[in-house]
Order: sequence, then structure tokens, then C-alpha cells
Amino acid sequence: MSRKLLGTEHPDVASSLNNLAALYRAQGRYEETEPLLVQSLDLFEKLLGPTDPNTKGTRSNLEVFLRQKENKKP
Repeated sequence: MSRKLLGTEHPDVASSLNNLAALYRAQGRYEETEPLLVQSLDLFEKLLGPTDPNTKGTRSNLEVFLRQKENKKP
């Protein structure tokens, strides 16, 4: 919805992707989580830069997710 209203390159779209990733992660939908986090991080970095708090938070979310994913491998 926010992509239709704001276009594809807006910080609110990146926030929505990050929030959706968090929801999917909570639901155990891990295959869908990682691509959303990557898209969100890429968009935040492009729009706000690498040191913006939103970018840092999303990067942290992705790092935590990837560590947990690696620890769950058999």
C-alpha cells in the first residue's frame, strides 16, 4: 500500500518492509524474512545513508536474523 502512495523510494516504504519482516519472523516465515530485511536495508542506505538510526537498526535486525539462522542449521 505504501509503495502505491509514496513510490518505491521512500523511507516509509523501507520502514514498512522492516516491519513486515519482523512480523514474518515472529510467525516463523523465515524464508520471507531475509529478502525483506535486505530490501529495507538497501533502501535505507540509499535514501538516508549508512549512519542513519533507521539504517543501523535494520542492519542490526538483519545481522541478528542471520546469526540465528546460522545457529539453527543442522
